[in-house]
Amino acid sequence: MAEVASSATRIGIAGAAVVGVAFGMARYVYGLTLPDIRQELGVSELVLGLIASATFTGYLTGLVLAGPLAARRGARAPTTVGGVCGALGAVIVVVAQSPGLLAAGAVLCGSAGGWVWAPYSDIVTRTVAPRLQSRALAMITTGTGAGLIALGGVAVLATHTTWRLVWAGVAVAAVLAAVLNLLLVPRTDPTGRPRGQRDVAAPARALPVPAGYSVVYFAVVVIYFTYAADVLGGTDLPALAVPVFYVLIGASGLVALATGAMAGRWGSTRVAAMCLMTVALALVLLGAAGDSLLATVVSACVFGVGYMTGSAVLAVWTAERVPDRAGAAFTACLVVGAVSSVVAPAIAGTVIPTVGLGTLLLISAAVSLGSGVGLVLLGGSRRNATAPVA
Repeated sequence: MAEVASSATRIGIAGAAVVGVAFGMARYVYGLTLPDIRQELGVSELVLGLIASATFTGYLTGLVLAGPLAARRGARAPTTVGGVCGALGAVIVVVAQSPGLLAAGAVLCGSAGGWVWAPYSDIVTRTVAPRLQSRALAMITTGTGAGLIALGGVAVLATHTTWRLVWAGVAVAAVLAAVLNLLLVPRTDPTGRPRGQRDVAAPARALPVPAGYSVVYFAVVVIYFTYAADVLGGTDLPALAVPVFYVLIGASGLVALATGAMAGRWGSTRVAAMCLMTVALALVLLGAAGDSLLATVVSACVFGVGYMTGSAVLAVWTAERVPDRAGAAFTACLVVGAVSSVVAPAIAGTVIPTVGLGTLLLISAAVSLGSGVGLVLLGGSRRNATAPVA
């Protein structure tokens, strides 16, 4: 029994390292270093925006291709590809002297998250004892929090040197995580059935509530991350404020390690609802009292809890609902969420000139809160939350 638990812990640690680099570092390093990139390379706002959008395209590409690769080479193969993409993309940005090279590196680095996250659902459900699966999935997903802490820490050091040091840190972390993954995560046999988009479509039809949750969750999360820096930029805080902001989100998000236990006690649906309500509170604090240092700090900490637990519960939830195709089910929800992440900022950009940033954040909070209440009303019972779908 101890050996079984040890195996789950090894997979959890390796998965947390890979996901932490791919999501906590590679996904947010572009936005974190954007002001310095703009200043040094002299890139226009239009080009910077196009590159940001292109990173989501890389992420979606990874999501779509991870399933067929896992079917042919085993579920660990996409996680290795993701590590390579993260490291190589970051190195390209480190040496980039032109917008084209910058874009290539940022997109390749941003694709890492698409390759690595969903395959771990299959790895866990195929190699970890059922009673330990929720804990392992929560540990893997919570790696994002540790990644944010690491990213913020490197960014603090970079304030005394160059923004390229942050990208170099991502490259080194990606290599170390990939090696750890190869050492600790066992290979799984390929299924030999690369069903392509059917792997996404079938679970999506079986998971309307988690998919709906993904739409709202990813939309409000990307709005928070997109405009929190603008709120901080409107204050007299020093340059260290933004890195510290990321550290606070990552540190408070480590609470998500208990997601598996919470889902087992209250049901995944209720936990997801609580996450949306928590993110709503963070948005209210940012929108209504963003000029207050205390309110901003509290907002970051509250958001970290809702953000990290919200992503962890989605992994647990989909694995519960479709245990025999956990990776495909999780991928379906991630694809829906990725599309929402692209659409939400575009809508926000058209609304802000009319209503203002503060009002936008409050509207987003209302949507998040209302959706959380709706989840409770739709199916908060433990039985509904955990009953598998064949």
